[in-house]
Amino acid sequence: MPDYKALAARVRALCEGESDTVALMATLACEIHHSDTRFDWTGFYRVTEPGLLKIGPYQGGHGCLVIPFSRGVCGAAARSGQVQLVRDVEEFPDHIACSASTRSELVLPVFDAKGAVIGVLDIDSDQPDAFDKKDARALAGILYETFARD
Repeated sequence: MPDYKALAARVRALCEGESDTVALMATLACEIHHSDTRFDWTGFYRVTEPGLLKIGPYQGGHGCLVIPFSRGVCGAAARSGQVQLVRDVEEFPDHIACSASTRSELVLPVFDAKGAVIGVLDIDSDQPDAFDKKDARALAGILYETFARD
């Protein structure tokens, strides 16, 4: 498990004074991805129009380019505004297989300062049951501090 306290401190230092959403997403994708070997694919899908996510900054192999809110784990997180912790992607109804190697997934909604969902952070692992609630809580805190601050 990453040292989330150190990760949060690095992200704060790297993102200080930055307000561009894409620049922030790129920095977080890189820092989070390289913080733990469980993280096989780490990236953002951005809300580009109502009900639609498009790929944003990421680390790892290719991802899906477009995901509607009505499909998959990322769509469920964007639609509901709730964290999706998927221990086995084969058991998630309507899972979108962007990569055949993905076994488990953690997707967190990303909110702006007004509370609107502006995207999702998607972390895939080639290991089954790779994530837990501690990962979700720590990463949600980092996302909140980065994107929802005034």
